[in-house]
Amino acid sequence: MRIAVVGTSGSGKTTLGRALARDLNLPFVELDAINWQAGWRDLNSHDPEEFKRRVGAALGAEAWVSDGNYGAAVGPSTLARATHLIWLDYDRATVMRRVIWRSILRVLDRKELWPGTGNRERFLQWFTDKDHPIRWAWRTHALRRARYEALIADPANAHLKVFRLRHPRDADDLATKLAAPN
Repeated sequence: MRIAVVGTSGSGKTTLGRALARDLNLPFVELDAINWQAGWRDLNSHDPEEFKRRVGAALGAEAWVSDGNYGAAVGPSTLARATHLIWLDYDRATVMRRVIWRSILRVLDRKELWPGTGNRERFLQWFTDKDHPIRWAWRTHALRRARYEALIADPANAHLKVFRLRHPRDADDLATKLAAPN
Protein backbone atom coordinates (compact mmCIF):
# COMPACT_ATOMS: atom_id res chain seq x y z
CA MET A 1 0.00 0.00 0.00
CA ARG A 2 1.34 3.42 -1.02
CA ILE A 3 -0.74 6.29 0.34
CA ALA A 4 -0.40 9.94 -0.70
CA VAL A 5 -2.05 12.40 1.72
CA VAL A 6 -2.78 15.78 0.14
CA GLY A 7 -4.66 18.95 1.04
CA THR A 8 -4.07 22.63 1.54
CA SER A 9 -1.48 23.94 3.99
CA GLY A 10 -2.53 23.43 7.59
CA SER A 11 -5.26 20.89 6.82
CA GLY A 12 -3.54 18.18 8.86
CA LYS A 13 -1.66 16.17 6.22
CA THR A 14 1.37 15.42 8.37
CA THR A 15 -0.66 14.59 11.47
CA LEU A 16 -2.92 12.22 9.55
CA GLY A 17 -0.04 10.78 7.54
CA ARG A 18 1.95 9.97 10.66
CA ALA A 19 -1.10 8.37 12.31
CA LEU A 20 -1.88 6.24 9.25
CA ALA A 21 1.75 5.15 8.95
CA ARG A 22 1.77 4.17 12.62
CA ASP A 23 -1.59 2.38 12.50
CA LEU A 24 -0.80 0.54 9.26
CA ASN A 25 2.85 -0.12 10.17
CA LEU A 26 4.16 1.68 7.07
CA PRO A 27 7.10 4.05 6.62
CA PHE A 28 6.19 7.75 6.69
CA VAL A 29 7.68 10.18 4.16
CA GLU A 30 7.20 13.86 4.95
CA LEU A 31 7.86 15.75 1.72
CA ASP A 32 8.42 19.03 3.62
CA ALA A 33 11.25 17.37 5.55
CA ILE A 34 12.91 16.48 2.24
CA ASN A 35 12.27 19.89 0.70
CA TRP A 36 13.23 22.30 3.49
CA GLN A 37 16.92 22.82 4.10
CA ALA A 38 18.74 25.04 6.60
CA GLY A 39 17.90 28.74 6.44
CA TRP A 40 14.49 28.06 4.87
CA ARG A 41 16.16 27.13 1.57
CA ASP A 42 13.79 24.89 -0.34
CA LEU A 43 15.01 22.30 -2.81
CA ASN A 44 11.79 22.61 -4.81
CA SER A 45 12.87 26.10 -5.93
CA HIS A 46 16.65 26.02 -5.61
CA ASP A 47 17.51 22.50 -6.77
CA PRO A 48 14.41 20.83 -8.23
CA GLU A 49 16.38 17.94 -9.71
CA GLU A 50 17.84 17.08 -6.31
CA PHE A 51 14.37 17.36 -4.78
CA LYS A 52 12.98 14.95 -7.39
CA ARG A 53 15.88 12.56 -6.80
CA ARG A 54 15.41 12.54 -3.01
CA VAL A 55 11.64 12.12 -3.22
CA GLY A 56 12.05 9.35 -5.81
CA ALA A 57 14.46 7.52 -3.52
CA ALA A 58 12.14 7.90 -0.52
CA LEU A 59 9.09 6.72 -2.46
CA GLY A 60 10.87 3.87 -4.20
CA ALA A 61 9.85 1.46 -1.45
CA GLU A 62 7.00 -0.99 -1.87
CA ALA A 63 4.89 0.58 0.87
CA TRP A 64 4.68 4.06 2.42
CA VAL A 65 2.52 6.97 3.50
CA SER A 66 3.57 10.38 2.19
CA ASP A 67 2.22 13.84 2.77
CA GLY A 68 2.62 16.97 0.71
CA ASN A 69 1.51 18.94 -2.33
CA TYR A 70 4.51 19.60 -4.48
CA GLY A 71 2.59 19.86 -7.74
CA ALA A 72 4.54 19.55 -10.96
CA ALA A 73 7.84 18.91 -9.19
CA VAL A 74 7.00 15.52 -7.68
CA GLY A 75 3.20 15.31 -7.69
CA PRO A 76 2.79 13.29 -10.89
CA SER A 77 5.48 10.77 -9.95
CA THR A 78 4.09 10.45 -6.42
CA LEU A 79 0.57 9.81 -7.69
CA ALA A 80 1.83 7.40 -10.36
CA ARG A 81 3.42 5.27 -7.59
CA ALA A 82 0.60 5.67 -5.07
CA THR A 83 -2.18 3.14 -4.69
CA HIS A 84 -4.35 5.39 -2.50
CA LEU A 85 -5.00 9.12 -2.37
CA ILE A 86 -6.30 10.72 0.82
CA TRP A 87 -7.51 14.24 0.07
CA LEU A 88 -8.16 16.47 3.08
CA ASP A 89 -10.78 18.67 1.44
CA TYR A 90 -11.92 20.65 4.46
CA ASP A 91 -13.77 23.96 4.33
CA ARG A 92 -11.74 27.15 4.56
CA ALA A 93 -12.83 27.89 8.15
CA THR A 94 -11.56 24.51 9.38
CA VAL A 95 -8.27 24.89 7.53
CA MET A 96 -7.70 28.44 8.75
CA ARG A 97 -8.48 27.51 12.35
CA ARG A 98 -5.98 24.64 12.12
CA VAL A 99 -3.18 26.54 10.37
CA ILE A 100 -3.44 29.52 12.73
CA TRP A 101 -3.45 27.27 15.81
CA ARG A 102 -0.47 25.30 14.45
CA SER A 103 1.44 28.52 13.81
CA ILE A 104 0.72 29.83 17.31
CA LEU A 105 1.99 26.57 18.84
CA ARG A 106 5.10 26.62 16.66
CA VAL A 107 5.94 30.19 17.68
CA LEU A 108 5.44 29.40 21.36
CA ASP A 109 7.37 26.12 21.49
CA ARG A 110 10.20 27.36 19.20
CA LYS A 111 10.88 23.75 18.16
CA GLU A 112 12.93 23.09 15.08
CA LEU A 113 10.47 22.05 12.37
CA TRP A 114 12.75 19.58 10.55
CA PRO A 115 15.72 18.26 12.52
CA GLY A 116 19.07 19.64 11.46
CA THR A 117 17.67 22.62 9.55
CA GLY A 118 17.47 25.17 12.35
CA ASN A 119 14.17 26.30 10.83
CA ARG A 120 11.74 27.58 13.43
CA GLU A 121 8.58 29.55 12.96
CA ARG A 122 8.73 33.13 14.15
CA PHE A 123 5.78 35.46 14.68
CA LEU A 124 7.24 38.14 12.40
CA GLN A 125 7.13 35.69 9.46
CA TRP A 126 3.33 35.83 9.56
CA PHE A 127 3.57 39.37 8.23
CA THR A 128 6.81 39.43 6.23
CA ASP A 129 6.62 36.11 4.35
CA LYS A 130 4.00 36.25 1.60
CA ASP A 131 4.13 32.45 1.45
CA HIS A 132 3.75 31.88 5.20
CA PRO A 133 1.37 28.90 5.67
CA ILE A 134 -1.43 31.10 7.06
CA ARG A 135 -1.36 33.40 4.05
CA TRP A 136 -0.69 30.51 1.65
CA ALA A 137 -3.66 28.48 2.98
CA TRP A 138 -6.00 31.44 2.58
CA ARG A 139 -4.77 32.30 -0.91
CA THR A 140 -4.65 28.77 -2.34
CA HIS A 141 -7.66 27.07 -0.74
CA ALA A 142 -9.95 27.32 -3.79
CA LEU A 143 -7.11 26.65 -6.23
CA ARG A 144 -6.12 23.44 -4.41
CA ARG A 145 -9.71 22.21 -4.46
CA ALA A 146 -9.98 22.77 -8.21
CA ARG A 147 -6.59 21.16 -8.78
CA TYR A 148 -7.41 18.00 -6.82
CA GLU A 149 -10.84 17.71 -8.41
CA ALA A 150 -9.12 17.73 -11.81
CA LEU A 151 -6.48 15.24 -10.63
CA ILE A 152 -8.99 12.68 -9.40
CA ALA A 153 -10.98 13.06 -12.65
CA ASP A 154 -7.85 12.53 -14.76
CA PRO A 155 -7.79 9.03 -16.31
CA ALA A 156 -4.03 8.88 -15.55
CA ASN A 157 -5.01 8.62 -11.88
CA ALA A 158 -7.79 6.04 -12.31
CA HIS A 159 -5.61 3.47 -10.53
CA LEU A 160 -5.91 5.39 -7.24
CA LYS A 161 -8.39 4.47 -4.56
CA VAL A 162 -9.49 7.96 -3.52
CA PHE A 163 -10.73 9.02 -0.09
CA ARG A 164 -11.98 12.61 -0.17
CA LEU A 165 -12.41 13.69 3.44
CA ARG A 166 -14.73 16.69 3.86
CA HIS A 167 -14.56 16.91 7.65
CA PRO A 168 -11.88 15.92 10.19
CA ARG A 169 -14.23 13.29 11.69
CA ASP A 170 -14.08 11.48 8.31
CA ALA A 171 -10.52 10.46 9.22
CA ASP A 172 -11.55 8.74 12.46
CA ASP A 173 -11.72 5.17 11.14
CA LEU A 174 -9.68 5.67 7.99
CA ALA A 175 -6.89 3.23 8.95
CA THR A 176 -9.53 0.51 9.47
CA LYS A 177 -11.05 1.23 6.04
CA LEU A 178 -7.63 1.16 4.41
CA ALA A 179 -6.66 -2.10 6.08
CA ALA A 180 -9.91 -3.85 5.11
CA PRO A 181 -9.69 -6.22 2.14
CA ASN A 182 -11.26 -4.82 -1.03
